[in-house]
Amino acid sequence: MPVGTIIARTSTSLGTMGYPTKSRRVLVCDKISSRGIQILSSSGLEVDYQPQISATDLRNKIGGYDALIVRGSTKVDRNLLDRATRLRVIGRVGVGLDNIDLDAASAKRITVLNTPTALTNAVAEHAIALMLTLAKKLCLADHLMKGGAWPKRKLIGIELRGKTLGLVGVGRIGQKLAKLARAFDMRILGYDIVAIDAKLLQELDITMLSLENLLQQSDFVSIHVPLTDGTRHLLDAKKLRMMKRTAFLVNTSRGAVIDEDSLYEALKNRVIAGAGLDVFEREPPKTIRLLSLSNVVCSPHIAGQTSEAQEDAAVEIAQLVARAFAE
Repeated sequence: MPVGTIIARTSTSLGTMGYPTKSRRVLVCDKISSRGIQILSSSGLEVDYQPQISATDLRNKIGGYDALIVRGSTKVDRNLLDRATRLRVIGRVGVGLDNIDLDAASAKRITVLNTPTALTNAVAEHAIALMLTLAKKLCLADHLMKGGAWPKRKLIGIELRGKTLGLVGVGRIGQKLAKLARAFDMRILGYDIVAIDAKLLQELDITMLSLENLLQQSDFVSIHVPLTDGTRHLLDAKKLRMMKRTAFLVNTSRGAVIDEDSLYEALKNRVIAGAGLDVFEREPPKTIRLLSLSNVVCSPHIAGQTSEAQEDAAVEIAQLVARAFAE
């Protein structure tokens, strides 16, 4: 999606809603940087910053606001939107929109904005970090050494050099990861349901394949697709069995793109070599059985949580929301 993609568009100009700009109220109910708040305030908007607001309080207060700014943890469902009698803009600090009911927003003529470019580099770097950690067995080495062991002869890693990376999703993050992986002399394969510009693919040296062929040929598979009805459990038991037994799976997109029960069995039975997971079907995970496996490296949905990315995302969404009211 391009910067500031309008996901659901109001048919009425926000600049002619019948009340002055200074009376337009914005509720920020997740943490964003102070620069974002300053941009909103300097644009003449009345900002209510409540990053700790409860779901109950949000439902009770949403009727008094013209704009809502959220991150991934706040659920903007139909029930909430039914109470949002003044709401005209929803700003999502980040890329994914699975926490927002887009159909309900569209029906109420609410503009939904996100920041698809701000987190690109941070997430791509995190995917590389997970790949390296798996390849070099760093987490296991750290754990054993802190227990007093010196497992030098037991831990034989692999190099990324010469390996094949399969990108499931070749959007901004997938493209950035391809550029980073090239520095490791990796071969890059790609799969996407969206047509990717042939010239761009040539520049990035990405060979597009079917999902099945990509899984069969890749040493590392990295997931970069949004969560939709079509991508939920995209990687199920059948797809996981297509992967090499020596292959590693990395997910920094959405947990439910992978069937976690099938992934657990595949990792436990060494159907694949390992997995690096930043996202989970339920967050926090409802059980630790997947996380407890020695061939799993995990992080708590922090791929986009760098100081630089969070600053960029806050500034970008604040500018987009302010611009929406100025149009």
